[in-house]
Amino acid sequence: MTERISHHDALIWVMVCVAASDGDMTDGELHAIGEIVKTLPVFRGYDVNRLPDSARACGAMLHAPKGLEEVMRMIGLGLPAELHDTAYALACELAAVDSKLDLTEARLLQLVRAGLKVDRLTTVAIERAVQARYRRA
Repeated sequence: MTERISHHDALIWVMVCVAASDGDMTDGELHAIGEIVKTLPVFRGYDVNRLPDSARACGAMLHAPKGLEEVMRMIGLGLPAELHDTAYALACELAAVDSKLDLTEARLLQLVRAGLKVDRLTTVAIERAVQARYRRA
């Protein structure tokens, strides 16, 4: 695929990658993606009815040979630099939804961090904020 995806789709694809990384997209993860797309300012102007098609396109690409590499490349092309930290924050949000971070999700977060060149100080701050948001008493 050589066409560029929109920054909205790139952000959605980041979330889909994290949700699918353990081989099972839970209802909680799907619900979280939908709520994020409906409520965050970065998605203003996005037609939420396109969300299922965008997620399916990402999933189809992930199942192709070298799919994750291609998806990450497309995400990088679709995102302006000022949204790289936003993409990492959304990836962390999705990883936290089911209250456990497994090795595949941790590895994917590492790939997103490196692929989008999000600096270490920023990633630590985002990770800490997400931990605080999802902490249970």
